[in-house]
Amino acid sequence: MKARSRSTRIAAQLADLKMPGALEALDEVLAAVDGGGTTAAEAIERLLTAQITLRNSRRLATAMRSSRLPAIKTLADFDFSFQPSVKREQIDSLHELGFLERKENVVFLGPPGVGKTHLAISLAIAAAESGRRVYYGTLTDLIDSLEEAEAAGRLNHRLKTLTHPALLVVDEIGYLPVTRSGAILFFQLVNRRYEHASTVLTSNKGFEQRGEILHDEVMAAALLDRLLHRCHMVNIRGNSYRMRRHLELSKAIHPTASRAVSADRSEHGGTR
Repeated sequence: MKARSRSTRIAAQLADLKMPGALEALDEVLAAVDGGGTTAAEAIERLLTAQITLRNSRRLATAMRSSRLPAIKTLADFDFSFQPSVKREQIDSLHELGFLERKENVVFLGPPGVGKTHLAISLAIAAAESGRRVYYGTLTDLIDSLEEAEAAGRLNHRLKTLTHPALLVVDEIGYLPVTRSGAILFFQLVNRRYEHASTVLTSNKGFEQRGEILHDEVMAAALLDRLLHRCHMVNIRGNSYRMRRHLELSKAIHPTASRAVSADRSEHGGTR
């Protein structure tokens, strides 16, 4: 009776504190304590972990609705063994989110398919789980939205909206051509966010091609000056994940053909 009363009181306290995650885990945790498999300290830790997990899940769900993130890609899902050029220590450090506090930027460079977008989104996910507002867009989509706002006489409002998030992800810089007017609008956005909030960018083009991307060497130089002033660079050199998955899928669909190719290569002393 006393144990049941204590359980009821704890449940009421957790409800009063608005801790539904801990409340949901309470019966299982108390059963583990009564069975002698969990200490009091471990029980407290499990309750707090359950609450934090639920809170982060809710924050992420809210972020996915408002931020336009295209998918959930986390650091835990990134295959570092496939991309040895990526320094694990640097990526882990970035996911501690100190760069957000310091209003610094992050730039991921590399050819298509090497994981730039994955890592950029994983930073946005971590930021969202920490309670920060995030927003995602490809360079083309962001410029389109700015051009639409300008045509409607609402450019200043749109720029304010895109300046507010603690983290803005600008994906796929250099993949599609940008008009000079679009480049000017993007420069205005970067200038607004400069030293006020962090921006994460991905690009398949090096900085030596900045003029080609933005159609103006002077403006491109001014843009890079703001982006790179306080910036973390991640240069990824490696193979494409998408190509690897394509090959794995091809082997799964046509296993006989794959074995035949392997046998042919063995017969002729390796690859040709």
